[in-house]
Order: sequence, then structure tokens, then C-alpha cells
Amino acid sequence: MNEALLQVQAVSKHFGGFTALSEVSVEVMQGERFGLIGPNGSGKTTLINCVSGTLRNEGGAIVFAGEEISGLPAYQRTRRGIARSFQIPRPFSSMSVLENLLVPLEFVVHRRSLHKADTREEAMAMLKTIGLADKADTPSNRLSQVELRKLELARAMAAKPRLLISDEAMAGLSSNEVSEVLDILFKLNETGITIIMIEHIMQAVMRFSQRVVCLDAGRIICEGTPEAIVKNGDVQKAYLGA
Repeated sequence: MNEALLQVQAVSKHFGGFTALSEVSVEVMQGERFGLIGPNGSGKTTLINCVSGTLRNEGGAIVFAGEEISGLPAYQRTRRGIARSFQIPRPFSSMSVLENLLVPLEFVVHRRSLHKADTREEAMAMLKTIGLADKADTPSNRLSQVELRKLELARAMAAKPRLLISDEAMAGLSSNEVSEVLDILFKLNETGITIIMIEHIMQAVMRFSQRVVCLDAGRIICEGTPEAIVKNGDVQKAYLGA
């Protein structure tokens, strides 16, 4: 973990007269478990949207695997290895769990280069990894909340990312369900995937992250280990409560 996979270099983003990000710089190392925290409105989602290509940064640069990607559309960033899950899962509700994975596998990753049977086998392997193999033929609109979160992670993983951005994948889940999702993220990281976790559940951040950055009002106010972050006075004031 001594090589930067993602470099955010003095990135700024404005919405009218509002500054959402102000010259934010951070590096995420290859294979790292990286936590991103901050109060609502701190700029976390804006930063991730700039990295994934949903938004374009107006200042600075985003470098992924040594390539400047600031000008690339989101789909090209996905093909280079950046994938994200969303806080609110939006699967194809008319499709089964398995079909929800076949779509990105066939049209994004392989672009129809594999036989259908091979793609199906690959999708089933993913479902087994996240514990949804027994739900393969279940319509996605019949899944529980934790199952929807797992499917959302699987859909992101179907893009074969080098970097996975997990956006509040545990929001609203019980402690046992949080542990289930964390176990999946640990398994994915063990395969070599770099993971950025955006999360308000500090217990999850403390358990998962090797390094944490805290944003407030579009600026980084603290960076360090989870243990150092929760003891930092600025973080306590802005995020945890003084």
C-alpha cells in the first residue's frame, strides 16, 4: 500500500455562489480501506461525484492510476476501474437479482464478448460472495433493505473496479446488518480492491478504515487513523458534537 491509486489535487467545485469544495487534496493508496466522514453538507458527496464523473470539478485535477481523468465522462471512468454504490439503491425493479448483475456484466464490462452462460456463471459467483445466491431468481423489488444494499454493492462490483466507493451502504441498518455489509467490504478489499467508505456510523468507520479524512464546509479539517480522528477537537466540534 505504498502507491497512490487516486490523487485528488486541489479540487474545487462551486454551485452558483456556494463553494462546495475548496482546493481539496487527498490521496488514496492502492489496496487501502479509506474512510470519508463529515457532517451533512460538508462536501463528501460532491467530492465523490467529482471523482466518479457525475460532476465536473472546476479547479484542480483528479488522477486515477496515473492518468488525469477530470475531463472524462462517468462511463469512461467506470471502464478504467472506478465504481460506486449509491445510498438509495435503485435496482431494475422489474428484473430478478441475477438479471440486475447481467446488465453491467454484458453491456459495460464484457460488451457482449462472452457467451451468455459464462456471464451468468460470473454473476452467480458474485451473488455467492455477497450472500444472495439463493435470491438469484427473486424479483429485486421483493428484497429486504439489507438485501438491497448487498445487491447495490454487487452491481457496483460487476463493473470489475479497482476502486469501489461505498456511499452510506449501512444507513438505516441494524447492528447485525451493518456487520454483514462490513464483512462483504472486508472480503472485497482482501481481493485487492481499494475501498472508499462514506459513512455516518462511526462504529463502522472505526472498524473498517485504515485512514480517515474528515470534511467540513468543503475543506479537510483532519486526516489520520480512526483513533486519532475521533480524538481531534475540530472533528468533535464539527461532526461528533463538542
